[in-house]
Amino acid sequence: MGFEIPKQPYSGKIGETTVGMGSDAVTLGGSDAYPFHAFEGNMPNPPKIAMEVWDYDPSEEWPAAAIEPFKDVISSPDAWAKKCVDEYGADIIVLQLKSTDPNGMDRQPDEAAGVAKKVSDAVDVPLFVWGTANNQKDEEVLKKISELCEGKNVSLGPVEEANHKGVGASALGYNHTIISSSPIDVNLAKQLNILLGNLGVQSDKIIIDPTTGGLGYGLEYSYSVMERIRMAALTQEDDKLQIPIVSNIGNEIWKSKEAGLSIDEAPTLGDPERRGILMESVAAVSYLLAGSDVIILRHPESVRMVRSFIERLSNGGVATDVTGISKKLDTQEADLLALSPEPNLDFGEPAAEAKPAKPKAKEAPKAAASPKPEKKEEKAKEKAAAAEKGQDKATEKAAAPKSKEKVVELKPKAAAAEPAADKEEEKAKAAAKEKAAAEAAAKEEEQAKAVAAEAAAKEKAAAEAKAKEKAKTASKSKEKEELQALRQKRVLEREKLEAERKAAEGGEVPKTPAAEQIDMVDKLINNLNRIHKRV
Repeated sequence: MGFEIPKQPYSGKIGETTVGMGSDAVTLGGSDAYPFHAFEGNMPNPPKIAMEVWDYDPSEEWPAAAIEPFKDVISSPDAWAKKCVDEYGADIIVLQLKSTDPNGMDRQPDEAAGVAKKVSDAVDVPLFVWGTANNQKDEEVLKKISELCEGKNVSLGPVEEANHKGVGASALGYNHTIISSSPIDVNLAKQLNILLGNLGVQSDKIIIDPTTGGLGYGLEYSYSVMERIRMAALTQEDDKLQIPIVSNIGNEIWKSKEAGLSIDEAPTLGDPERRGILMESVAAVSYLLAGSDVIILRHPESVRMVRSFIERLSNGGVATDVTGISKKLDTQEADLLALSPEPNLDFGEPAAEAKPAKPKAKEAPKAAASPKPEKKEEKAKEKAAAAEKGQDKATEKAAAPKSKEKVVELKPKAAAAEPAADKEEEKAKAAAKEKAAAEAAAKEEEQAKAVAAEAAAKEKAAAEAKAKEKAKTASKSKEKEELQALRQKRVLEREKLEAERKAAEGGEVPKTPAAEQIDMVDKLINNLNRIHKRV
């Protein structure tokens, strides 16, 4: 009988979200099984690889390994994006709006939107624009980009609960996609999707960003949360979590200290270029297995290796066919032998040789011959003991009359001591009775005091309760009077308003335009606030 792989039945399915426009648009999601479980279900849209582009030159901040592949275009975001698509085969471009951070360059929304428009026009693949997680500034920038990139179906993120209304209304007005970001928590991710749904954003226009961490504890925690999101979507049919997931990996990996340390600073971590690429690749593979539909990477070699992983898990193949990391920088190696401590070869002096033990076979006859002298000694001791007993009996006979005389003499003295002992005993009994009586009296007194204190406490509590009840009655009476007065006031106001309306009937009402006109997005937000009763 052949081996059959056990299969897990799934009742749910991940919804599909399309990003971008035209023939280069990308569809995410659609799976009805766990990631790459082709033996259990279908995965019609394999995960996509996005490459990040910064909106300014980050050469002073990035390690040399990350700068080298883009050094000729790193100062031009649109040329950078075009190189990622044409040379490295990026499925999606992610524009990191780092310059808009209020704690950094604080670039204004108009300027940031202009950069986004240039990048969008330079490539045909879908575009994600990623803010700095400053809710107020991100809302201003993303709304401007939404307006300027109308018709491009740009994905706007990260959208959090604090700014979901403004960015969500803008995405609705200009037909863009939302990247809903929550801080590594299943319930918070679901709650934000519910809020977006209440706003009118459909689930096929949302991508979940559960917040991903780099290698280490951050990856472990993010991985488990993503697994739970997928489990709730596929096995519990939670439609608020049946949405594709994006993981912003490159930004997290390359900003870690380990990715930027030189060979002199961390000689045991190996070549810095290979180290950063492997860290990014390992994290990407981990998040793909957790359920990510889009992974955002930085280095082209990481992109190539992760793409080969996706192809082989999806279509089959041998991992040994994938070529190793192609380096662009000189290999840096540390002399680990020189760094290692000198071995301690001093094992101490050899132990002294033990002398051979004497054979025990010769000692056995001596032990067998020993009982004879022992028996002689025992007989001698018995004779001596018998002689001593005879002497003791003679002594007792001689001393017998004397002991009788002593007994006779002591008897009168003992008889005289008996009355004195009886008197002492009677005195002790009388003292004990007096002490017990005193203790009983003290105990009765304490009990009387406790009863009196308890009665006083009850009287005090009753008085306080009576006072509270009286105050409560007075408060209710006062509240009733105030409510009656307020009702009377409202009646008078309504009568006055009705009279004014009747007097104004038939006359023309002057209308003048508002001093400040609002655009379509603000009108939409105002309407949503009115409908949902939010201010």
